[in-house]
Amino acid sequence: MPLHHLKTLRTRLQKNQPASQGTPVTFAGACPTFEVIALGVRSGVADGNLSSYLIRPLGTNEAVLCDAGTLGNGLKRAEAKGVLNDIPIMPNSALSRAGHVLKQTVRAYLISHSHLDHVAGLVFTSPEDTAKPLYALSQTNAILAEHLFNNRVWGAMGDKGPEPRIGKYSYHNMEPGQAQIVQGTGLTITAWPLSHASTTSTAFLIQHEGQAILYLGDTQADQADGPRNLHKLWEAIAPLVQNNTLNTIIMGATYPDSQPDDALCGQLRPKDLLASLRELGHICGGRHHIRGLRVIITHVKETFHDGECPTQQIYRDLQEGNDIGIHFLMAEQSARYLV
Repeated sequence: MPLHHLKTLRTRLQKNQPASQGTPVTFAGACPTFEVIALGVRSGVADGNLSSYLIRPLGTNEAVLCDAGTLGNGLKRAEAKGVLNDIPIMPNSALSRAGHVLKQTVRAYLISHSHLDHVAGLVFTSPEDTAKPLYALSQTNAILAEHLFNNRVWGAMGDKGPEPRIGKYSYHNMEPGQAQIVQGTGLTITAWPLSHASTTSTAFLIQHEGQAILYLGDTQADQADGPRNLHKLWEAIAPLVQNNTLNTIIMGATYPDSQPDDALCGQLRPKDLLASLRELGHICGGRHHIRGLRVIITHVKETFHDGECPTQQIYRDLQEGNDIGIHFLMAEQSARYLV
């Protein structure tokens, strides 16, 4: 990349600005392994911009989609901005590039939980999709099969649930902490449960050729009288952070620090997220192990209220409390991150 482009990218990162069309966000000193394309990044009323992240090892035509709140709209927007241009596609095809990515590049879905802002895009795009596995914890797959793809809310797209079944999607139940190879790829995935209000969410560790990236679905802070799922997750991934195998995490900060404790709906504020990351540093043996860790912030709640953009408010809260040297970046729809 030309020097003037690198300087422009560095300026945008310092100002927390998204990259221009098609230009990837990279990190100083990084030798990237993964491409992350944000098809959807928000929560709340922005129904065309809900949690959905395409993760692909660079140089391959193999990707997984972490959640699918927005899918078709996210792919079309990404194509229009040029962020899909590095993904190899079949020549001389009638499909658009977005169509190729949907049908050929995305090899599997990793669904953190069954809330609509994480699966709506999967539902609406399913008639045009190709056969794929759905990887999730058993309780999430059961909800999708029995209460979503059930011939009443939507067609029975899976291979389980009410008959008659279309069987396009195969439900693959994951056991916490047990690695699985994604069918037809060189990717290995591992799931851990997360606490999220009245349901169970999931964190997915994605590994390729000795490197890893971690995606967290919605989660709340650990409670003294609860299962402490975040603590267990940090214990599991701490060795990867210590040896710099894992240096990028995608996780949510839904509300600003001003949100009352009794109105969190199983989500995190910046102060909750920072407290949990400090615990990760402690588990790793000291904060120096997490200094420079990249955390891409997702799932900011969109509202109809006038005033300051919630993304800007949350970013300010994160930076003001950031005494541990974390590199925070607020996810932007159609942005492309090389990590």
